[in-house]
Parts: sequence; C-alpha cells; structure tokens
Amino acid sequence: MTRSLRFRLAAGALVSICLALWLAWFVLGHLFEDYVADQYAAEMTAVSDALAARLTVQQGGLSLASEPSDPRFQIPAGGLYWQISPADGQRPLRSRSLWDQELSKDVFSQDLYCGFFQTEGPGGGVLLVSVKQMSIGEGEARKSFTIYAAFSKEDMEDALATYHWPLVLMLIAIGTLLFLAALVQTLVGFSPLLRLRRDVADIRAGRLSSLGPGGPSEVTPLVNEINLLLSERETAVERARARASDLAHGLKTPLTVLSHLVEDLPDDRRETALQQIELVRQRADRQLQAARMGVEQMTTTSLLGLSGKLVSVLSPVMKDRGIGFDLDIDPSLTVQADPADAAEAIGNILDNAVRFAQRRIELSASRDDTGMILLRIADDGPGVRPERYAAMLKRGVSGDQEDGKDGAGTGLGLAISGDIATAYGGELSLARSRMGGLEAVLRLPGSTSAAA
Repeated sequence: MTRSLRFRLAAGALVSICLALWLAWFVLGHLFEDYVADQYAAEMTAVSDALAARLTVQQGGLSLASEPSDPRFQIPAGGLYWQISPADGQRPLRSRSLWDQELSKDVFSQDLYCGFFQTEGPGGGVLLVSVKQMSIGEGEARKSFTIYAAFSKEDMEDALATYHWPLVLMLIAIGTLLFLAALVQTLVGFSPLLRLRRDVADIRAGRLSSLGPGGPSEVTPLVNEINLLLSERETAVERARARASDLAHGLKTPLTVLSHLVEDLPDDRRETALQQIELVRQRADRQLQAARMGVEQMTTTSLLGLSGKLVSVLSPVMKDRGIGFDLDIDPSLTVQADPADAAEAIGNILDNAVRFAQRRIELSASRDDTGMILLRIADDGPGVRPERYAAMLKRGVSGDQEDGKDGAGTGLGLAISGDIATAYGGELSLARSRMGGLEAVLRLPGSTSAAA
C-alpha cells in the first residue's frame, strides 16, 4: 500500500463520495419510484370509482350508463384499459382498448410490480393491473363485481427513465465537484507541511537557524519540537567544537616536543620519526575535521566554480608535464557541502590524477535520479587492477605501491576524500576510465538552490 498521505486521503474521499452517491441514488430512486406508483395507483382508483359510479342494474345484470371519455380506452391497445367482471359469471364489460382479451386473476403474474399485478396486454406488452372488489344494490338485488383498471408497464418505465437519467447526470456532476473539492482541500491542508518542508531544507542548507512562528495550530507543536531539537543540536555543536579545540591544543604540544626530541636522532631514524609525527598530525587533523563536518550546518557550493579554482592551482604542474584538461560541468550544479570540505575532497582526487596522468585528465559532473551529484575525474595513466580499488580507499594504501613501486604518496588522499563524502551522505568509488587509467566518482548531495 502506498505511503502517500495525499493518495490515501484522495482514495478515502473517492470511496466516501461513491458510497454517498450510491446511497443518494438508492434513496432518491426509490422515493421517485414510489411517487410515480402512487400517482398511477390514484389514477387507476379514479378510473375504478368512475366506472362504479356509472354502473346500474338492469334486467338482473350490470349495465354501464356511459364509458370513460379518455380516447385511449377506445383505441385497441391504446394504453389504458378497464374491465368489469360480475361475480355471478355473466359476461364482463370491458373497454374497446382490450380488444378481444379478457382480464382474469388466474393469468396474472405472481410477481407484483410497484404494487400492481402483471399480465400480457393485447399488443403483446405487459399491463399493470389494479384490482378492486365492489358491489351495487341491496338485499337480493345486490350485485358483486370486480373492476380491473390497467395501463401499460412501458409508460411507467418511461416515466421513471425520464427521472433516472437526469438524476444520474446530476449525481455524477455532484460527485466530480465533491472529488475536486476534496483534492483542493487536501492541497490546502498540506500546504503548511510543504512550507515546513521548505523551511527545514533552508535550515539544512544554512539559510535559516530555526522555524518561524505561524501556521495552523495542529502544526505548531511539531514546529516547537523541531526548534527544540535545533536548539539542542546547536548546543551539541558548541560542545563538539570545544572538545575538538581542546583535543587540538592537547595534541599540539606533545607533537611539538616529540619533533624537537627526534632532532638528536641519527639522520635515517630522524627522518622516519619526523614522517611518523607528521602522519599522526595529519590523522589527528583529519579526525578533527571529520568531527566538525558531522555537526556543522551544510551550505551549498558551486561545483564548476570550485573545480575551476582547483584546476587553476594545478595548471602550472600540468603544463610542465604536457597534460591537457577537459572540464565539463553544468554551471547550475551545486552540492550541499562546505566549500573547504568539497575543495579538499576534489583536490585530493585531482592531485592523484595529476601524479599519474600521461596526457589528459577529464572532469565532468551530472545529477542522478535521486538528486545526488556525480563528479567524475578520469585520467589516462597506467591505472590500477580492479581488485585493488577497495584497498586504495583505505588509509595508508597508495595506488603507486602496486607491483612493488615506491612513490611519494602517503595513501591518505583518497581515504580522506572518501571520509568527506561519507560525512555528507555520499561516497567515493573507483573504476577504470575509458582512457585506460583510473576514474574516481565522487558522489555528493545536490542542491537546487543557488550556490553559497
């Protein structure tokens, strides 16, 4: 089942509207059907009463002084019918519209339609019949008889159809309007949440420090809780920065002392010791920087502007070695990362590419379906075996150590870039470039806002 609240509310509104319209159709349809049936029943009762009022007894039998004036009674299968059947078995009186057909309860259908009996009419259609038992006279002269008043079932169905179709169209129109109103209500109801989402994105990007007041009362508790969380986060930031500063000062003095103490060592050991001290200093700085990245607010950085600056710094080295550079980055692409962190991550990868490239380095960027920015830095160097890619992202492992080579790399550059990417929710991966060398893909969260 989908997790979208909009879809759930829209589906719930659609189901509720359909049920309500079906109930309205059922109730209104039956009410109108009863109304039409009552009208026909009243008309048939009036016909029966009019016939009974015109009956007389002559020579021991029933006689009709005059027939109803409605012309439909005079036309065969004219749509209105009557018949008077004496209880003593005498020949019944009937309208010309019945032609040669005689009505009898014996042939009536057992299924009533809106309270009327059903039987086949002279034209082959179905008749709806109202039956009324009556009598005339008193004592031995009393005559009992049955009056049948009938009409075409098709007439009643046509009358119902003239109501049902407009009712259907009206209910469809009402249902459409109600569903559109529900959609509008959903959009209006969710607008405070969308505004809250934008404000939280601005806080994450560093453009706001807290959520402002206002909005519906239902959202106010959530806003207050988020502001409290931001306040606690800011307190944690200050504590982390204080601890990082204390750690930096605490390491600086021992490392300085060690640097002076190793000066008295022999040259070969002094150089090794100084390298190890520097390695400790770099790793400590890296950890302090990682701690700072974990707590400070993100800003947006222009990828093209930052990459262009780094390429400019490395241009003299590339020019001396005859290395060309292709830069293909859309100016609108920005990443949600601190400029210093992004510069270090990209700079370490570029430095690695410059060291091993022979003639060309390519730098391009694109946005994937998830909104992440993929920065690709490829060179045409000797490359590295694929099985060493994972090891190269670990600290102390350098690509120039392959095949027993000793290079100037410390094995920290790519590891540091990977740490920075991970701290921002991204990653660093390695692959073989189309030029035969190494391709590093730096994945960082993208931003649609203007660069900071």
